Amino acid sequence: MAEDSRMIVSRIGETDQLFLQQNTPALALERASLRLQLVHVSHSRAEQIHFLQEAIVLLEQARIEFEEMPLNLYLELSIQLARTYLSYFEISQEQRFALITQQILKPLTIYENAEIYFLLAHASLGKNETAMTRHWLNKYSKSNQFDPILLNQHPAFQSLKQHEWFATLIKAHLN
Repeated sequence: MAEDSRMIVSRIGETDQLFLQQNTPALALERASLRLQLVHVSHSRAEQIHFLQEAIVLLEQARIEFEEMPLNLYLELSIQLARTYLSYFEISQEQRFALITQQILKPLTIYENAEIYFLLAHASLGKNETAMTRHWLNKYSKSNQFDPILLNQHPAFQSLKQHEWFATLIKAHLN
């Protein structure tokens, strides 16, 4: 096991012990994040799916278990949950995970969060919904956090480079 993996597993043990003492939304977020880190260092599809499923359970449970939490923490949990489902989609190529991502995030668009728009665009593309992808990318491009370099280099959006509207979106923000 690589040193990075050992450190992650060690921290998982620590946070799981903290969970037994008292769970909080922030702790659930950290516990899920650690499992997602293991997804990225694992080379085994079965391990990746296992860690994704654990992260999903932790995040889903935290979103419903705590009746009161600050809005920004709820948004963080929701965005992390959406990222987790998108990772699951990337590994499995099952469109239902892109759909779940959309179902999590669409109600949250009222908060005009750039990452929500970006993730919705990614999920829409995963479902081959080019018009919706374009819609969410246009909203993303109007936010202060728009990153044309990230968008241009992100592997999920490579197929869009052939579209004139995508090139125009990128170029308009690079000048």
